Amino acid sequence: MYAIIDIGSKQFKVQKGDILEVDSLGGNVGDKLDFNIIFKPDSDAKDQKAKAEILSHGKGKKIVVFKYKAKKNIRKKQGHRQHLTKVKILSI
Repeated sequence: MYAIIDIGSKQFKVQKGDILEVDSLGGNVGDKLDFNIIFKPDSDAKDQKAKAEILSHGKGKKIVVFKYKAKKNIRKKQGHRQHLTKVKILSI
């Protein structure tokens, strides 16, 4: 059984036991969170919640942002690492 849940304006297809990396969420490691279920097959998903647990906080891979303007000798290199939270789905 799967469900579509909404986490921070993004939607994920999850099953019980799945581990997701999502944009940074407030809370400490071990905290339990509830997420709204948008769609669940064979049932009415209104006012249902999916329970999850925070496993860890961290950063994603480095993304290189390079801006260049031709014939102007303008070059700008920047890096960015997105803050992520790893969560485990406990129940749907």
